[in-house]
Amino acid sequence: MPVKRHPDYTIIAITVILLAIGIVMIFSSSAVIAAEKFGDPYYFLKRQALWAMIGLGGMFAAMRIDYRILARYSYVIYAATALLLVAVLVPGVGISINGARRWISLGVVSFQPSEFAKLGLVIFFSALLAKKEAEGKLGDFLFGYAPNLAALGVVFFLIQLQPDLGTAFVIGVVAFYLFTVGGIKASHLAGTAFFMTPILWAAVYSVDYRWRRIISFLDPWGDFQDSGYQIIQSFVALSRGGLWGVGLGAGRQKLFYLPEPHTDFIFSIIGEELGLIGAATVVALFAALTWRGFRAGLRAPDRFGSLLALGITFAIAFQAIINISVATGIAPTKGLPLPFISLGGSALVMWLVSIGLLANVSEHAA
Repeated sequence: MPVKRHPDYTIIAITVILLAIGIVMIFSSSAVIAAEKFGDPYYFLKRQALWAMIGLGGMFAAMRIDYRILARYSYVIYAATALLLVAVLVPGVGISINGARRWISLGVVSFQPSEFAKLGLVIFFSALLAKKEAEGKLGDFLFGYAPNLAALGVVFFLIQLQPDLGTAFVIGVVAFYLFTVGGIKASHLAGTAFFMTPILWAAVYSVDYRWRRIISFLDPWGDFQDSGYQIIQSFVALSRGGLWGVGLGAGRQKLFYLPEPHTDFIFSIIGEELGLIGAATVVALFAALTWRGFRAGLRAPDRFGSLLALGITFAIAFQAIINISVATGIAPTKGLPLPFISLGGSALVMWLVSIGLLANVSEHAA
């Protein structure tokens, strides 16, 4: 029986610091927009603070359970995830906003099932891979790899129907990371990647706005009034910040120049108002969280706990890298929020519960 010690308080401390930075920057970047749109400059701040309290409650609850119980209910978690993703597509249940059907309304609030799918699949694949390893079937394509691939394919397809290729892509990459560290044969993974590459390319090329994002990524000034506008405004925000920034609350790009300054491009506002020092601090915090998370995973007493911690840590790190890369022009524009910092209730609760499970695993680490 693994010895229970204390959780990695560094993981919890870093998370709370990132959450605090997010709440402050959401108010700074959204107050003017909220006042203009809702007549209340505190509108988004109050929403995020409420979700933060719910998420923190979920985090502490996740820290107190025995994480190994989740392995027993992994199929139930997967089934619930799939059913919610199907429910999103049902008229009258799912909410359509700007042509995308990604939310389910619960009356006063709505939530995004695809965000919870990230954690649900990490739990499911961690349990399934650990089970296949114990049975000695990981090297078998039909009984080892195919069930994992089929489970991923169903969720990927359902999320793509919303449509949300960005989230589907993130889930796919996280799953393949788990397949790799879980022991799936490299030849099986390489074959899948070879097969999927043209499909992903077609998914981008066949949809006009996705293809224009690729073009604007390569040359944003070629269409500076449309597809390149957002990233150019992000460049302006980052360049204005300099080393120390223009000061908290003093940024200009959030004043209806940079679209989505409190969600997808909040890192740009951090760079403008807090400068290179502030932006580098955020990057350093994510790097430290990634280190501690991988450390917990590598020291976990069982295979399920190890894969769970590694998967959660990789998911956080990968999405942070994508968001920051988009804001700095290293990757094409895609609506993926910065974990713990961007506005978004479903994502915030999911990431905080994930941290609770990560700290839970660390509590049993050797």
